Amino acid sequence: MFRLRDITPRGLYARSLLLVVAPVVLILALMTWYYYNSHLAEVNRKLAQSIARDAALIQSYCDERPDTPITRERLEGDLDVTFECDHVDPETGALELTRTFAYGRTLREELETRLGVPVDVSIDPATMLHFRFPSGSDTVEILIERKRALTVNSHFFIVWVIASSLLMLALAVAFLNQQVRSILRLSEAARAFGRGRDAPDFRPSGATEVRDAARALLDMKSRLTAFADQRTAMLAGVSHDLRTPLTRLKLSLAMMEPTEDLRAAQSDLDDMAMMLDEYLTFARGEEGDEAISLDLSDLVREAASGFGAHVAVAGPNAMRVTGRPLALKRAINNLISNAVKYATDIRVTLVDGPHAAEVHVDDNGPGIAPERREEAFRPFSRLDEARTQNASGTGLGLTLARDTARAHGGDLRLSDSVLGGLRASLRLPH
Repeated sequence: MFRLRDITPRGLYARSLLLVVAPVVLILALMTWYYYNSHLAEVNRKLAQSIARDAALIQSYCDERPDTPITRERLEGDLDVTFECDHVDPETGALELTRTFAYGRTLREELETRLGVPVDVSIDPATMLHFRFPSGSDTVEILIERKRALTVNSHFFIVWVIASSLLMLALAVAFLNQQVRSILRLSEAARAFGRGRDAPDFRPSGATEVRDAARALLDMKSRLTAFADQRTAMLAGVSHDLRTPLTRLKLSLAMMEPTEDLRAAQSDLDDMAMMLDEYLTFARGEEGDEAISLDLSDLVREAASGFGAHVAVAGPNAMRVTGRPLALKRAINNLISNAVKYATDIRVTLVDGPHAAEVHVDDNGPGIAPERREEAFRPFSRLDEARTQNASGTGLGLTLARDTARAHGGDLRLSDSVLGGLRASLRLPH
């Protein structure tokens, strides 16, 4: 079944363009036909009336009426026509005349109205009009150029209008396609940058405004990358400075006689090392591994297996996504670890949707009130709820997991679980 969300930006652009072009051409053709058909009909009628007046003078001459004291040569010269008052069809070599042509009926009606006799109107292959009508016992024939009696056929004019309109539309489509292509490239580059990927082939192109936006995007990416690199370098130095005294303390404690207080001090040092690792991970925002095509189902099952057999995983055996495996595995570990701390029943469900893959982690713990769920994503946040009381940690698990999901173009949401506790839903686009 056709769904609008299945259309790509290029397909949507093509369909929109078709929906615009087709009605424009149709409306233009109808308006042109209506206006020019009625207009040309009136013009041809006026021309026919003028020709009929000329034919009336020739009729008067051929009838030898007393009110036409002019010669034939002068009459032919003034009217720019050729006529015969006693025309007789030749026995051989007669022209093939056509009596059916555009506006021929209008011309015949005007002539008969003016002359008062039946008129035979026809046209020869040389586009000369022949008017024949009786005058006494003879037949008068008048020859006149078609262009003097009839203007251009409206159908040919409409064809030319439609052809020129299609040409203009084709040029407009080519221009718009070039601009839309630049906008689509900008959109794809922005989406790639937002997911932590590079777009090495991206170059500013298109209209001035589009190029300005592309340059601004590249400048923003450069500034953000430089800032992240500086922050990572600074924290790497801090990490080195902190790890050195921590290592000395661990070595000093290891050489002492084991006591209860010594074990407590060693536990505190381990917690400090763990916190330092999580702070550095949060500050970096990524694990440094490259994005690849991976099986999310295998990655989730591998992460869940580290927590024991009581963490069940249900869903398809294969779900392909593109992402950084180490970052995704850490995010899933954080979600499962968060559930294990506060619940006894944990279920992991995989859903392979048409546009995204989802990982749902459900538990039967105390949960988080809906109005406090957004607060749970804040760095170093520790809610004063049953879910966080007497629990160790830095308050960065959910923050890191959502940052990872959003870096991949997805998101992380919290909701009520079917088990009675909290559900954490990690969504990643295909």
